[in-house]
Amino acid sequence: MTNTQIPAVRPEQPTVPPAPAPRASARDRGSRLLATLFLTPTIVGIVVFTVVPIIGSVVLSLFHWNVIDEPSFAGAANYREVFTDSTVLVSFRNTLVFMVFAVALQLVVALVLALAVNGRMPVWLRSVFRSAFFFPLVLSAASISVVMKYLFNQDFGVVNWLLGLVGIAPVPWLTSENAAMATVILVYVWQQFGFSFLLFVGGLNNIPKEIHEAASLDGATGLRKHLNVTLPLLSPTLLVASVVGIINALQVFEQPYVLTNGGPGDATRTVVMVIYESAFEQLRFGEASAVGVLLFVLIMAVTALQFRLSRRFVHYQ
Repeated sequence: MTNTQIPAVRPEQPTVPPAPAPRASARDRGSRLLATLFLTPTIVGIVVFTVVPIIGSVVLSLFHWNVIDEPSFAGAANYREVFTDSTVLVSFRNTLVFMVFAVALQLVVALVLALAVNGRMPVWLRSVFRSAFFFPLVLSAASISVVMKYLFNQDFGVVNWLLGLVGIAPVPWLTSENAAMATVILVYVWQQFGFSFLLFVGGLNNIPKEIHEAASLDGATGLRKHLNVTLPLLSPTLLVASVVGIINALQVFEQPYVLTNGGPGDATRTVVMVIYESAFEQLRFGEASAVGVLLFVLIMAVTALQFRLSRRFVHYQ
């Protein structure tokens, strides 16, 4: 006779209903309401002054409109005209060339000056340099460009006068194709590098001194220490500075418009200048909007590429 094992019967456990979610206290509701009140003006401003104009530009780019007559639907005709207009294509090329050289020079100058100011010097002198380097950024780009136009004048400019003192012939800074673009880049960088400079100064101050001391004990000195230690730790700040710098450079307008008016020929004509001329001089708002939409797409694409590449080159502490 075989013995069969009867499984033990476990008593049924009483089901416990889930505890009700705690109700938000009056203090939490008040905090959320206060946060909503503070965020509302910003959200409304972004919607009214950014989202709505973008949508309006996209819609307007599908029409022919000169303000006087009724707008007529054009479909993709404005975009086809943009891609066949040599002036627009040249302006995109000029803008890309300007962006590459201006942003690269801006970041290098700002980083070198930030490293120099962050070195050993009295606190009051460091404050003087910070204020002096940031001061051009608070001035109007148009007013600075007017002054620079006189300084770089080929006939009576101060720059050529100084070069003449050392026996150098006058340089056609604003009337030669190559020199004109270089001059516009120099004027732009002189005004804009203060923003990147302050970012780098803040980033350098956030790097612990112990890391540099450890690197010095390991034998890293001078340029080697900056390349292997400072730059990797400063890479998040460098990413922010490059993103902001590229976005601003792709929208450059005041410097080439005041200094050279896009000339000589179309050597310094930028995309925003083409948008301005098409809209407010030729009253072709549909075509101008199409160029603006393409510029917006270009900015978004370049920014997305930067963030994609940052996964490899940006190191967070």
